[in-house]
Amino acid sequence: MIQSLLKRFMRFKTSKQRACQQLFSTTLQKSDIAIDCGANVGTVTRHLCSSGALVYAFEPNPYAFSVLQSRFANLPNVHCISKGVGDSNGFYKLYLHENSDEDEVHWSTGSSLLSFKGNVLPDKYVEVEVIDLCEFIEKLNQRVKVLKMDVEGIECRILTKMIKTGIIYVVDQVFVETHDHKVPQLKAETDAVRELLITRGIRNVSLNWK
Repeated sequence: MIQSLLKRFMRFKTSKQRACQQLFSTTLQKSDIAIDCGANVGTVTRHLCSSGALVYAFEPNPYAFSVLQSRFANLPNVHCISKGVGDSNGFYKLYLHENSDEDEVHWSTGSSLLSFKGNVLPDKYVEVEVIDLCEFIEKLNQRVKVLKMDVEGIECRILTKMIKTGIIYVVDQVFVETHDHKVPQLKAETDAVRELLITRGIRNVSLNWK
């Protein structure tokens, strides 16, 4: 039993390493568009914009966004947007990490729109604007070379809409971090997305980012 679990964990870890390597080895051109959802302080954004590609970096956490914005203030090819992404437009509560009082920027990566996520404080949150990612991509009216999505638990909602609306076919490569291994409530939703990707024959999506 223990050996079986260990093998499963190693396969999981290896697939994540492979996805990370694939993203950071992706070559972009100046004419390309990339979208970083859950940009935080801009580690991935920095890579995506290095070739001169146009990058849209979304980050709803105000503490992380302050760093993100100052970091890329002088780069005209990076648009830092202080909003979250989702499957609809609106204003929602962004719940902050349970350790955020210690260091708001350091623990900003754990903030989530989901109050039941295990490492957030249900009584500590900020109101943030969330935009419909499908609508945003559609309005670009251009292909997107890379989409990275790490939005702490609502990735599958967005992916489901992207698949069902066909927006998924406008993006060359999609890298997603799923959270079902940490948040049991997301397992059924994540399994449904995996099945949808298989049945539709969609091969440009990696669910093993990071």
